[in-house]
Amino acid sequence: MHKTHSAPLVLVDGSSYLFRAFHGMPPLTNSKGQDTGAVYGVVNMLRSLVKDYNPTEMVVVFDAKGKTFRDDIYKEYKANRPPMPDELRSQIAPLHVIVEAMGFPMIVHDGVEADDVIGTLSRQASESGRACVISTGDKDMAQLVDDNVTLINTMTRTTMDKAGVIEKFGVPAELIIDYLALKGDKVDNIPGVPGVGDKSAVAMLNGIGGIHAIYDNLDDIAALDFRGAKTMAKKMEAHKEQALLSYELATIVTDLALPFSIEELQLKALDKAVLREQFANLEFKKWLAEVSDQGQAYVEDATNNNSPLENTGNSENSDSDPSTIDRDQYQIILDDGDFLTLIDKLQAATLVAVDTETTSLDYMQAELVGISFAFAANDACYVPVAHDYPDAPEQLDRQYVLNALKPILESASIKKVGQHIKYDQNVLANYDIDLQGVVCDTMLASYVLNSVATRHDMDSLSLKYLGHKCISFEEIAGKGAKQLTFNQLDIDISGKYAAEDADVTYRLFETLTELLAREEKLTDILETIETPLSRVISKMEQTGVLIDAQMLGQQSQTLATRILELEKQVHEMAGETFNLGSTKQLQHILFEKMGLPVIKKTPKGAPSTSEDVLQELANEYKLPALITQYRGLTKLKNTYTDKLPKMINHRTNRVHTSYHQAVTATGRLSSSDPNLQNIPIRTDEGRQVRQAFIPRPGYKIVAADYSQIELRIMAHLSKDEGLLKAFNQGKDIHTATASEIFSVPTDEVSTNQRRSAKAINFGLIYGMSAFGLSKQLHISRHDAQQYMDTYFARYPGVLDYMEATRETAKSCGYVSTVFGRRLYLPDINASNGARRKGAERAAINAPMQGTAADIIKKAMIDVAAWIDTLNDDSVSMIMQVHDELVFEIKEEHLVTRKDKICELMQQCVSLSVPLEVEAGVGMNWDEAH
Repeated sequence: MHKTHSAPLVLVDGSSYLFRAFHGMPPLTNSKGQDTGAVYGVVNMLRSLVKDYNPTEMVVVFDAKGKTFRDDIYKEYKANRPPMPDELRSQIAPLHVIVEAMGFPMIVHDGVEADDVIGTLSRQASESGRACVISTGDKDMAQLVDDNVTLINTMTRTTMDKAGVIEKFGVPAELIIDYLALKGDKVDNIPGVPGVGDKSAVAMLNGIGGIHAIYDNLDDIAALDFRGAKTMAKKMEAHKEQALLSYELATIVTDLALPFSIEELQLKALDKAVLREQFANLEFKKWLAEVSDQGQAYVEDATNNNSPLENTGNSENSDSDPSTIDRDQYQIILDDGDFLTLIDKLQAATLVAVDTETTSLDYMQAELVGISFAFAANDACYVPVAHDYPDAPEQLDRQYVLNALKPILESASIKKVGQHIKYDQNVLANYDIDLQGVVCDTMLASYVLNSVATRHDMDSLSLKYLGHKCISFEEIAGKGAKQLTFNQLDIDISGKYAAEDADVTYRLFETLTELLAREEKLTDILETIETPLSRVISKMEQTGVLIDAQMLGQQSQTLATRILELEKQVHEMAGETFNLGSTKQLQHILFEKMGLPVIKKTPKGAPSTSEDVLQELANEYKLPALITQYRGLTKLKNTYTDKLPKMINHRTNRVHTSYHQAVTATGRLSSSDPNLQNIPIRTDEGRQVRQAFIPRPGYKIVAADYSQIELRIMAHLSKDEGLLKAFNQGKDIHTATASEIFSVPTDEVSTNQRRSAKAINFGLIYGMSAFGLSKQLHISRHDAQQYMDTYFARYPGVLDYMEATRETAKSCGYVSTVFGRRLYLPDINASNGARRKGAERAAINAPMQGTAADIIKKAMIDVAAWIDTLNDDSVSMIMQVHDELVFEIKEEHLVTRKDKICELMQQCVSLSVPLEVEAGVGMNWDEAH
């Protein structure tokens, strides 16, 4: 009597999925450039199988290295397969470790293929009456299907039983070996019989029987109903030996002597420590979160009944192990006695982590709901002051709390750390508290350590560096339109969330500063550039910029009229009306109806209508040019002329952007809400938007811009004598370059020659190829290459620098700015040519762009320090855009203040060539630029 099982035996063809995941997944890599896509795909598939079948016995089978018995039978077996790519080979070892750590038995059996192990186990299960599921994408496995055995392709979510085999192949499972023997298999290089295809194979097998029956009845083939039936017998006879060989090659072995029984294939417990290590290294953040939190099921899809606030780790040893976060040790302060004790503790502290909880992400609108502090691991508290949900407990008065905290928060001697502490600084500034004594922002510490290793939000950093999954805001507040604001949340729940933020921040500070301490230059960048800059930016954000809303309203009306005109022109030219915002309709018009050339395709194979594609087509065709104009004006209207007036703060009557220090890979600042970095300057309409940025009465706008800063940095880095000489003699670098390339005196350089030289100067900085230069200058590729060859002959130091930089990047995995900021390049050694070339181009540009970013940051710090010494309102720094600083300066101090700003910007660093700053003055930003 057979033992009954409620769950099927699950047999996984690991090798099949490894290859399919590698070729089917996008080319995923972690921040170190390690390929991870195949591992991700296979692990995801294993998780799905457990979810779908909840098995008790399951095994993952991989092909062993080396030859199998089939190679001995036929030397050409699988000879068509190319060598395994290095990107795939490198993923096998970590995948094997993960599979076993997930609790799955794993088999790698020498001398046979994974198919044979699976075939043997499936036969054993079927003969015992046990249901068996084979997870594979390999069609050969169809021969194993019977009443108890089914196939599942987890990637396509399709199953195949006996009826499914007939539906797919046209023959039953017991004839699949014969089908493969006749038809052959190009993937495995099984030869089959030349001239036999799907239809003829199916006709012979269904009409006569298996391959042996066919050879016993060759004369019967001519009577079958398929094309070429009359001559097929002759082909079969001529290739009999090959057909029988193919039959042997295609037959999966089902009687191996395996050194274990099915009952030994029990799933084991997860090894969470190993999984945490692997997932952290591969940067699978979601899965790392799951194995870092006991409250989360990993390979099960069961409902998690545990509160998201329950302790992680082993609560029995949390008191003795501060590395384990114990939320039960957090304190929620509701009465005056506990608060006064906290004040005493803060006054005695040498270092404290600070975090605010508010009603909004907009620092100008946010109202303080509470504030949390951490003094050491697990030593954290939360002071609620404005939770106002029904039945909320009585809390301390917000103003009372802030008055008591003000001298502590403003004390420079009590050191503070925070996560994105600029936000907290801005919020506190709204309550007349000037947060001082900030020694570290953990977001910036992570960014300086490696800007591309991870996102730099708290949840991501906690997972990466602490292996801890923080309580997410959505877990306690909900999602979407029904999401509650912090003041509406239960204090018992939100208090642990808030205190955890401070606790995690404190721990991150300790971890990250220890990592940074190994690299003196990185610590210096954090302490002398990023941390002090955060305070400068905070003040700039609070100052904001004045906007002429009426002017923008008029511009919106003008743009709306122009947009309608363009839309009408496009429809007339296309010969029909269509939705210009519909990618599908645009593809139809451009590439089907008008037959324009397809420049690039989307990942799904459709013709691309991206901005760069339309711009390229616009060089030859009018319709794409009109559509490009339409898109540009529509974006300008929606993003700026319509939106900016709505963003004016009712309290200050100014617009307040948010600057981000930890977004771009190279160190440049970015901005959002609104994005001031992307207002076009090369179009009339874009410049008109800039005209709406105005000074307050009695002031002028001053825009101070570094001139050709990246080219100057190139001269400094490359030490090329020609470039150094040109800049140190104050020559126009583009004219000097044109003179060298075209062999003409500088006073005879034409406008076109200077334009070409400018394109070369800037193109080389961004790694432009001869092909790219030829497109930009509308010249032949040959001529473009000659220009570049001549350039490098005249400036050999530049070529030497570029080659040396590529080699440094390949050996180290990163390049550095003049000041030591590291710019990591995960794809620099990728075997994928396009990714590697892209990383090589970035390697050339990143040191220059990163150094330029460092320089303007240093300038901002120096200028802000000087402004503070003035102790008046004669000058305010109001914007930073790429290499430009924008100020409001009182008219009576205009000349002296402008000159001092230029002097400070030019002298903030010392390079081998002088920095040059051009400053313009106007009644709006456009006039001043």
